[in-house]
Amino acid sequence: MSSTVLTAVHQRRPRMTGAEERIADFILADPAAIPGLTITALAEASGVSTGSIVRFCRGVADMGYPEFRLALASELGRESRSRERFKISDGEVSPTDTPAQTVSKIAFMEAETIERTARDLDLDALEYVVESLISARRIDIYGSGSSALAGQDLQHKLHRAGYFAQSWTDQHLALTSSSLLGAEDVAIALSHSGRTQESVEALRIARATGARTIAITNAPESPLALAADLVLTTAANETRYRSGAMASRIAQLAVIDFIFVRIAQRGFDRMASNLHLSFEAVKGHRID
Repeated sequence: MSSTVLTAVHQRRPRMTGAEERIADFILADPAAIPGLTITALAEASGVSTGSIVRFCRGVADMGYPEFRLALASELGRESRSRERFKISDGEVSPTDTPAQTVSKIAFMEAETIERTARDLDLDALEYVVESLISARRIDIYGSGSSALAGQDLQHKLHRAGYFAQSWTDQHLALTSSSLLGAEDVAIALSHSGRTQESVEALRIARATGARTIAITNAPESPLALAADLVLTTAANETRYRSGAMASRIAQLAVIDFIFVRIAQRGFDRMASNLHLSFEAVKGHRID
C-alpha cells in the first residue's frame, strides 16, 4: 500500500465506480480542504453517504476517516515544505505561469514522484527481480507508448551489461516472442495504467510458458499486476498538464535505475568489463 493517501487514491481511481468515484474526484480536486471537513460535511459535499466515506477510506488506505484526515494533513504539510525548497507556492502548473515557474513546478513534481516511488518500493520484490534477471537465459521487455521508451532504456542498460534482453513494441512480435519463452527466461512488462492490452496479453502468454513475469506499473491491482509473479509499483500522480504518459516516465526510469544498479552491485567485475568493452566499441565515433 502507498505511504501517501493521495497516491493511493490516484492508483485506485481507475477501478472505482459510483460513490467511490465522486469521493475520489472531490478529494483530488481540493485535497487541502479535506482535513477541515467532518465526515458528514464531506458526505454532503460529494453527494454520498457517510457509510460510503467509511468504506472508501477502508478500501483505499485501510483506515478510518479520522486517520485518513490526519494522514492527508501530514502529507500536505510534507509537500508544502518540499514546495518551499523549489520556491513555489503551488505544485499545479497554470496557463499564466512564467517559464521559471513552470520549470520549478515540473522539477518539483518529478522530484516528488521519484521520492514517493522510492519510499513505497517493495525492496524484497526488487531483490527477487534482480536475482531473476541475473540468472535469466533470455529477457523479454514489453511496453507501448511512453512505456515502450522506458522499456528500450532497460534493454539498452541490460544489453551493455552483457545480458540478452530485447524490447518488443510491435504487438505481434511481442506475442510470438513471449510464446517461445521457458522456465529459464524472464518477461517484464511496463504500463502506467496496468491496463494496456498488448502488454497484459504478452505477459499472460509468457507466464503460461513458465517464464518468470514482472510488472512495473502504477496500478498494483491492475490486470497487468495480476498477470505478474513480481510487481514493482511506481507512485506517479497525474495533474492537469501532466498526463499519465508524462507522470509515468520519470517513475519508470527511476525503477529501472534501481534495478540496474543493484545488478551492477551483484556482479561488478563482469559489469565493469562489459561496460568498458561497449564504450570502447563506440569511442571512435565521438567527435574530439
